[in-house]
Amino acid sequence: MARVFPITALTAALLVSAVAGSAARAEDEPVKVDAVKAAEFNKRMFAGSLGPKLSYACFVRRYDAEHLARHPKQKVSTMKLLVVAGHPPEESYTPYSFRLGFKYRHRKGDWDSSGSCGQIQDTDKGQEVKFACSVDCDGGGIGIGLAKENDATLVRVERVRIWQNSKPDEEPGTDALTGGEDDKIFRLDRTDLKECESLITDRKELAAMRSK
Repeated sequence: MARVFPITALTAALLVSAVAGSAARAEDEPVKVDAVKAAEFNKRMFAGSLGPKLSYACFVRRYDAEHLARHPKQKVSTMKLLVVAGHPPEESYTPYSFRLGFKYRHRKGDWDSSGSCGQIQDTDKGQEVKFACSVDCDGGGIGIGLAKENDATLVRVERVRIWQNSKPDEEPGTDALTGGEDDKIFRLDRTDLKECESLITDRKELAAMRSK
């Protein structure tokens, strides 16, 4: 099964702490997320208003030879991101989660990561709303923001735990994707949800996404 860790009220409270520059560095004092800005962010991220059930957004980038030649230190050759939002009626917050899949440039295999996200306002970016996402058990995390283009997102990486897609039943090890000189920010383009199906191993969940 996919390793997506459920968000709890405590996790949500921690995730809305202010983040300076990335998802991995939280400030001591929480920053209240502006409701109007949060709604606008969600509408752009999910290409429409959130409904009563799960909402999905899929973003992909396959780096061509020309790009990789200009960025010789970039480790990643392909990246996929699935962002999920839901509305449990018994809670006062909206939970979010992410699935990340990628291929290394000089390393075999398909690699995954996943975890829970919360909305924060980045004071370094003029109160810009974005997602701060974390992997359980000190697994690091990623930041997910919006690019200037309507159908693109920015994934910011410092350190996030990863595992191989082909070994879903193994416990995650110590492998991590770290943000090097050319692997700190990835701009991904919105695409059809079908492109992100490989990130989901649970059949019921996959069927639910295909019904969208």
